[in-house]
This record gives sequence, C-alpha cells and structure tokens, in this order.
Amino acid sequence: MKFLVDAQLPPALCGWLRERGHEAEHVFEIGMVAASDADIAARAEADGAVLVSKDEDFVTLRLPDRFAFVWLRCGNATNRALLAWLEARWDQVQRLLAASERYIEVI
Repeated sequence: MKFLVDAQLPPALCGWLRERGHEAEHVFEIGMVAASDADIAARAEADGAVLVSKDEDFVTLRLPDRFAFVWLRCGNATNRALLAWLEARWDQVQRLLAASERYIEVI
C-alpha cells in the first residue's frame, strides 16, 4: 500500500510504514512541506496514496471520496510515543484499508 504522510507528522512515520512493507513518502521528501492542503490532497489523489494526517481539513478535502484518508486523532507526542500509540491501533487500520475503507479516524 502507498502512503503520503502530511507535514505535522514526523518523517519517522514513513520509516515505520516501510518496515511494515508499505511505500511511504513524507511531504518533506517530495518538496511539499509548505504546500497547501489542497495541493497535498491533489497529490494523494493523483498518486493513489492513502493520506495520513492529523489535519481535520482533509476530512472535507477528500470529498467526494477522492483518496483514502487516515486521520490520526492523537495529541502532540514524541516520535516514540506516536509510533507506540499507532502500533496498538495499526492492525485495525490495516483491516479497514484492506476492506477498501476510504476514511479511517484513529482515536
């Protein structure tokens, strides 16, 4: 699966996703760290990537079902704490994506 990771999440998340067999790009890696949300949404759509973000704006920008979106609803955390938080929820996220779910809110 291909993921695009938004700016307010750490590039380390891409490494974590790659370790799990996925393709992952961070907006920083592709020169989009200062891009607008609309441009990032367009990139996810064009690439067929699942966008991973903490930004609520993508809930609306993804409509009508332009790209799959994983909305991480966690507070600010260290990389280690974020990845531990996501690890505990990742099996369910993967199951939903495998079942073609296009909008996943991770709490």
